[in-house]
Amino acid sequence: MSAKRGGTRKNAKATATALDKLGIGPLLGLQPVNQGACTGKWISCAGGQELISVSPADGSPIAAVRQADEAAYEKVVAEAVAAFPAWRMTPAPARGEVVRDLGNELRAVKEPLGKLVSLEMGKILSEGLGEVQEMIDMCDFAVGLSRQLSGPTMASERPRHRMYEQWHPLGVVGIITAFNFPVAVWAWNAALAAVCGDTMVWKPSSDTPLTAIAVQNICNRVMERHNLSGIFNLVIGPGRTVGERMINDRRVPLVSFTGSTAMGRRVSQATATRFGRSILELGGNNAILVEPDADLDLTLRAVLFAAVGTAGQRCTSLRRLFLHKKIAKQFLARLVKAYGSITIGNPLEKGVLMGPLVNAAAVEDYLAALATARKQGGKILYGGGVVDRRGFFVEPAIVKLSSQVPIAREETFAPILYVMEYDDLEQAIAVHNSVDQGLSSAVFTSSMYSAEKFLSHEGSDCGIANVNIGTSGAEIGGAFGGEKETGGGREAGSDAWKAYMRRQTCTINWSSQLPLAQGVKFDV
Repeated sequence: MSAKRGGTRKNAKATATALDKLGIGPLLGLQPVNQGACTGKWISCAGGQELISVSPADGSPIAAVRQADEAAYEKVVAEAVAAFPAWRMTPAPARGEVVRDLGNELRAVKEPLGKLVSLEMGKILSEGLGEVQEMIDMCDFAVGLSRQLSGPTMASERPRHRMYEQWHPLGVVGIITAFNFPVAVWAWNAALAAVCGDTMVWKPSSDTPLTAIAVQNICNRVMERHNLSGIFNLVIGPGRTVGERMINDRRVPLVSFTGSTAMGRRVSQATATRFGRSILELGGNNAILVEPDADLDLTLRAVLFAAVGTAGQRCTSLRRLFLHKKIAKQFLARLVKAYGSITIGNPLEKGVLMGPLVNAAAVEDYLAALATARKQGGKILYGGGVVDRRGFFVEPAIVKLSSQVPIAREETFAPILYVMEYDDLEQAIAVHNSVDQGLSSAVFTSSMYSAEKFLSHEGSDCGIANVNIGTSGAEIGGAFGGEKETGGGREAGSDAWKAYMRRQTCTINWSSQLPLAQGVKFDV
């Protein structure tokens, strides 16, 4: 989703005070008008279109970006390609030290960068700060990983032979991120790619270009300190100019894409056509099942954050809530009351729990989904309206459904919760699994039987399955990603690093004989 963006340089300068009032502009290296391409040094994009970054809290412009044109894109990718040979030969632990330095730089600017995330994207301040902390945690994880990029030694059937697996740097990694996590998802990819010996080119969302520029300025300081360039690179531009070139660029062997399923399909097809790779983090239609023996106090807190946090604009946001009939009436009454206590407002203000949607188009999608839900038999128990104030604010909505109607099978990036009842856990799991998406899921229960069933082969078909915690919130140590139309990609933890490297199987013969495998004889 993209807002209509426009404006003049004059407007951008006039409203640059938004950064000044927060005291974050100079700390993050932001100007009233910024260049949209960088390889360690900023590249002039004088010929590029001007993009105005807008605050979703009041609709006012924050600052401008001169977007990259084709020539700027070529300069950035060429620099990333040129930097790769030396970077891949830098010992992995030394690459880890660069990432350690990046994490320390992020620690120093955690507060101003977190405020910028809230200002430009609209999530509340604690979430903005939490996103920067996620970047820091990812750097720490990657530093440790830099000494563990190992492969197994395997038994050979041939005598006096040794067979082993090793991993080599892949090349230039293209990173395309979405507006809802404007910096954390970049860090998931960039920290791993860096320690794996790859260089990278980042294309951020056009809704959140300033956060990307701020992060690039941090990367520039780190690269300069280590006499590097071309490792962390940035190119801001329209999809037709930058995105299409990146996904079709044979110099970019891997593209990591976070966004819509429709665009993910396009990325997958384009990279596959040239035999490139893709990591896809696409749509989620996440659900919680609540059993009769669940701790309802715990469940209530989990449902509230999962459904309302980030104004329902997480890929892991709770969309569907399945309540066992024995507790449905009781829990729904409590949930409606709790929704009434949600404070909506400026995400930078203390006490606010829900900020705005990202743009006007998102508001329209929210209203359209609710209208469709009504037509399909849904009853709105709470919310459903637009908040009468500047910005893109809506009420979080609860919609009661008698069954999983078509609208509940879709992902709407807004705070809409579809509630359904069930009699039998097995039946509920089947309905839960019947949608096209497969990202995050959870069951709330005190029963070991119910928990284990949900986590079993016949349980949740999602990439993330939880017991007694919500659907939102990824921890760095675990691999993040989902199945089906969620794309199948994995980022951040576990062995996700392998996607950023190429595998090589090696066999060494340390004898004077040449035995063949499988008993084959070929004697001359």
